[in-house]
Amino acid sequence: MSKPQLLIDTDPGVDDALAILMAHAHADVLGLSVAAGNVGLAHTVRNARTLVDKVGGSTPVFAGCPTPLVRLPDEDAAFVHGQDGLGDAGFQEPVTGIADEHAVHALLRLTRERPGEVTLVALAPLTNLALALRLDPELPQRVRRLVVMGGAVTGHGNTGRVPAEFNVGFDPEAAHVVFEGFPDFDLVDWELTLRHAFDEADFDGWLAAGDQRAVFFERIFRVARQTNSERGRRGIIAADALAMAVAIDPSVVVRSERRRVGVELDGRLTRGATVVDWGGRLGLPAQANVVLELDQAKFAAMVRRALGADPAA
Repeated sequence: MSKPQLLIDTDPGVDDALAILMAHAHADVLGLSVAAGNVGLAHTVRNARTLVDKVGGSTPVFAGCPTPLVRLPDEDAAFVHGQDGLGDAGFQEPVTGIADEHAVHALLRLTRERPGEVTLVALAPLTNLALALRLDPELPQRVRRLVVMGGAVTGHGNTGRVPAEFNVGFDPEAAHVVFEGFPDFDLVDWELTLRHAFDEADFDGWLAAGDQRAVFFERIFRVARQTNSERGRRGIIAADALAMAVAIDPSVVVRSERRRVGVELDGRLTRGATVVDWGGRLGLPAQANVVLELDQAKFAAMVRRALGADPAA
């Protein structure tokens, strides 16, 4: 069976790092298109280069959008990921360079070169993808699948605005463009990641049994782990890794519902909220496959392999 062909839009970010380790363990990665999000673009691009160094690959890194489409963000996620996005672990300048092509142009070119083959995995605010879609509205027709990590489908977000999830809340206009422009995509939301957190003792065992990738991840994960604990979040939450599992192996999805999903752009309290038409009241075609339950054992096996703790899995 051939490996999935992945094009990853990302804003590394500790959880992005685990997802990218998974991608290189289970799939062919055509490129990393990078946006601002968890931290500023200079940091996210540098972190993507560091990750390519760590996996020993030659994956191209494409720098993308430094700001959201319309409004500057209210917040980033440095308090979770560290000021540099990788736990302030102090890595030296990466060897991997930056490709001489903007991320948006790379998204369009790579999907044109491989029509019907590429799975887009959107782990970041959707700025790059929205601009690509505006430049070429036929982009969805060339993509095999789109998997989005974003949203909070019943309003339990993780930002200063109660209903909003970070990726959608960082650039709501971009999320609106993508959700309206793609007639079909898988949505892996924040609330799903909370339901599928790993047991801490189990995860510590995987880190202890892993190779240099586990050593690397344990080093960058310390700040995020402490912050999550202080905020009362239980277990090891691996949001982007969960979306990556869906992208790599669709059979990991146990239960999902196809619904119309939109983004609130104007609400004083609800800007950036993901709005799901659970009852079909709007009369609009359902475009999002909202993932509601995963095979936890399969997900865990994929993470273990990415950490070098279960290489035969």
